[in-house]
Amino acid sequence: MKKIGIIMGSDSDLPVVEKAMTTLDEFGVPYEVHVYSAHRTPAEVKKFTENARANGFGAIIAAAGKAAHLAGSIAASTTLPVIGIPVKSSTLDGLDALLSTVQMPGGIPVATVAIDGAQNAALLAIQMLGIEDKEIAAKLDNQRKEAADKVLTKNKNIEEKYNQ
Repeated sequence: MKKIGIIMGSDSDLPVVEKAMTTLDEFGVPYEVHVYSAHRTPAEVKKFTENARANGFGAIIAAAGKAAHLAGSIAASTTLPVIGIPVKSSTLDGLDALLSTVQMPGGIPVATVAIDGAQNAALLAIQMLGIEDKEIAAKLDNQRKEAADKVLTKNKNIEEKYNQ
């Protein structure tokens, strides 16, 4: 199974990133986590991403706040799918990070999830792996069915209580 690379721009992003790690753990998807800054350690970002495919990665999740150029820096050095997580900071409530992550120039795509949307970043990475991995695809199908069943059970309880 391919693994997911998770890179955060600062260790202060860890509380957000942990939600992605938890989701990947739930699906049994291996990952590596690193702290690399697009601005402070650009050589390390480039080295990691240029070698990511050869090192067994299937996708990379990049979490960063404020200027949030990390996902774009990663995407510039690999053709693996890159998923950006804009992280909310005290500055502009994460809107700056969202715009920096989502507004990529043509030719260098970055999939972008919601501000602090680490769970969805992990699920999107898992879906990408599921294109080739039937076991992962089956786990995703089961997760979706379980989520739907929970909603339908709640609906039934509400209907029985309020619909006469």
